[in-house]
Amino acid sequence: KINFYLVYPKQIILKICLMIANFLKSVCLLGHVDDLFPFFLRHAKQIFPMLDCMDDLRKISDLRLPPNWYPEARAIQRKIVFHAGPTNSGKTHHAIQRYLAAKSGIYCGPLKLLAHEIFQKSNNASVPCDLVTGEERVLVDPEGKQATHVACTIEMCSVTTPYEVAVIDEIQMIKDPARGWAWTRALLGLSAEEVHICGEAAAIDLVTELMYSTGEEVEVRNYKRLTPITVLDYALESLDNLRPGDCIVCFSKNDIYSVSRQIEARGIECAVIYGSLPPGTKLTQAKKFNDPDDPCKILVATDAIGMGLNLSIKRIIFNSLIKPSINEKGEKEMDAITTSQALQISGRAGRFSSVFKEGEVTTMHRDDLVLLKEILNRSVPPIETAGLHPTAEQIEMFAYHLPDATLSNLMDIFVSLSQVDGLYFVCNVDDFKFLADMIQHIPLNLRVRYVFCTAPINKKQPFVCTSLLKFARQFSRNEPLTFDWLCRHTNWPLVPPKNIKDLVHLEAVHDVFDLYLWLSYRFMDMFLDASLVRDIQKELDNIIQIGVRNITRLIRASEATSVSVKDRMLNLEDLPAANQEQFSSATKVLGQKRIRGSKALGYKPAEVQSNMKSHRQESLAARLVREGLLSQEMLKQLEKEWQVHHNNNGNFPTGTKDDQNGSKGTGNKK
Repeated sequence: KINFYLVYPKQIILKICLMIANFLKSVCLLGHVDDLFPFFLRHAKQIFPMLDCMDDLRKISDLRLPPNWYPEARAIQRKIVFHAGPTNSGKTHHAIQRYLAAKSGIYCGPLKLLAHEIFQKSNNASVPCDLVTGEERVLVDPEGKQATHVACTIEMCSVTTPYEVAVIDEIQMIKDPARGWAWTRALLGLSAEEVHICGEAAAIDLVTELMYSTGEEVEVRNYKRLTPITVLDYALESLDNLRPGDCIVCFSKNDIYSVSRQIEARGIECAVIYGSLPPGTKLTQAKKFNDPDDPCKILVATDAIGMGLNLSIKRIIFNSLIKPSINEKGEKEMDAITTSQALQISGRAGRFSSVFKEGEVTTMHRDDLVLLKEILNRSVPPIETAGLHPTAEQIEMFAYHLPDATLSNLMDIFVSLSQVDGLYFVCNVDDFKFLADMIQHIPLNLRVRYVFCTAPINKKQPFVCTSLLKFARQFSRNEPLTFDWLCRHTNWPLVPPKNIKDLVHLEAVHDVFDLYLWLSYRFMDMFLDASLVRDIQKELDNIIQIGVRNITRLIRASEATSVSVKDRMLNLEDLPAANQEQFSSATKVLGQKRIRGSKALGYKPAEVQSNMKSHRQESLAARLVREGLLSQEMLKQLEKEWQVHHNNNGNFPTGTKDDQNGSKGTGNKK
C-alpha cells in the first residue's frame, strides 16, 4: 500500500514491523490480509502521531535550498573574495585592511579572543567599532548608538543589517560537526556588498559551489607563508634539551600537568595555556611568555594556541600526535591529528610579527617524527560539505503538528526527516538533546526551552550542567536570578586554589558566570545583574591566574593526595613477610580515607585491589616510570621514604618530605 522505505525513518519502520507481527498474532485471519490494513493504520497513527502529518513535517524539514532563507542577502549582488593561504601568510591582514577602509563593516571570528583583537585594532585605528559576543556587548559610543563597524563571534552576526564589507575568518570551520552551521549562515546570509573570506585553500571549491547556487562569483587571492618553517630531523627526546622560545603542544590536560611539572622540576619556568582557561588568563600567560624581560621562556599548551593568540614561538614540539575527537555520529575517537590541524599548530612557530622570523617543528619522541613528516607532507583534502542546524522557528512548526513530543524527540524527528543536498550536512545535535532531556521536566515554553538548550556549555562539566538546571528551574518559577542568588549557588567569594581539583572547579565557576551573562542577553528581565556578575568574573579571572602561575605547586599538592597510596605500594613482595600484613592493613585504611574524599576524581575501592593484583606481575614503580607518571627524581624520594618506613619498624611516615618541611600539603591532613 505504501512504500515505507521512502516515506518513513528507519526507526519507525522497525517499530511498525513489530506492531504488525504482534497484531497478526492477536487476530484471527479469516478474511483477506488487505482487510487488516485500515485497522492497523488507525492503530499506528495512535502510536505515531506524525503519520497523520508526515507531508507537512517533510516540507518543514526540507533543507535543500538554504540560500533562500536569507532574502536580504539575495536582494543584492555581493562581491565574494576568498583570501586563501596557510597560517602566517597575511591573508586575514589584507581582509581587515579592506574592512577598516569601508564605511561600515562586520568581522566574524570563531573565538572571543579574535573578536576582541579586531575590536581593539579597529578602535586603535580610529575606526569606531563595537564588540558583540555571546556573553558581552560593548558599544564605544557614550550615548549607546551603534558604531558603523562591529567585531563579533560568528554565531552572533546579524544577517539583516546591511554592511559595505564583511569578513568571515577561518572558513574551513564550515565543516565542523558542531559549529559549522554558523559559517554556513554567515556565508549565505550576510547582507554586505563585499564578503571577504579567510581560510584554508581546501575550502575554495566548496565556497565556489555554494556561491554558484546564489548566482555570485568568487574571486580567489592566494597567499604564501611570510616566514620559512623547517621540520627538524631530530626529536627533542628529553626536556633537558629545551631552548628559549619552545612550545610543547599536548592534547590533554593530564599531559599539560605532567610536562609542566617536569619542566619546573628542572628549575625552568613555563607558561601554560589550554582551552578551558578564561580568555583573560590565556592572554596573561601569552604576555608572560612573549615578554623578553620575563624569565619564562617555555610554553606548554594544547591546540588552543592554533588561533586567537599572538605568540613568539621559535620551535613547536608535539608531545604526542594522538588527539581525541568527535566524529559526525557524535562518537569519541582517538586518532592521529589531521594534516589541517598539524599545519595550523605548526604554523604558530616563526611568525612574521614575532622576534623569531624562522620557525621549527619537531616531536618529543623519535618514533613520532616520521609520522609527523608524513602528516605534514599530505595534501589537505578538500572540504566537501557545509553544516546546517534546525532553527527555533522550524522546531516550533514541528511542535505545532506534534504537541505532545518532547524537544529532544522533535529534534530527533526533524533530523531523521530532513532532506539536504550533497553540499550540506546536518550538524550533530547530541549536546542539544542532552540539555533538552536534562531540563525536560521543568515547565518552560518551547522557545525558552530551545534557547536554554543552545547555551554554549560543556556537558562534561557537572557543575555547569547543574547550574543550567537550576537556572531553568528558577526561571520557570518566574523568580529573577539575582546577584545574591548566584553568589549563594557558587559559594562566592572564592579563594585561590590549593590543588588541581580546586583550579578545575574555579574554571567551571567561570563558565557558570559566562552562562549567566549569555542568558542575560536573551532574558534581560530575569537575569538582572549582568554588570555585577561581570565584575566578580574579572576577580575570578585574577584568582585563576594565581593558580595557573603556581600550577606546579597545585600539581604537587594533588599528587600528594591522590597518588599517596599507590606510590607507597612500591613493591609489596619486597617487604619482609612479617610486615606484609601490617602494610596491607595500613594501606587499606589509607585507601578508604582517600577514596571517600576523592570521588570526583573517579577513584573506586576496586582500584586498590586491582593495583595489588597487577603489581604482582610488574613493579608499580617500574610501570609508573614506563608510563611517564613517575620521574627518577620522584622515585629516589620514594626510596628515601621507604627507608624511613623500614627504620621505624613498619610505621608509615605521616607525610612526604615536602609535608614535613611545612608545605601546605595534604599528606598530614589526609
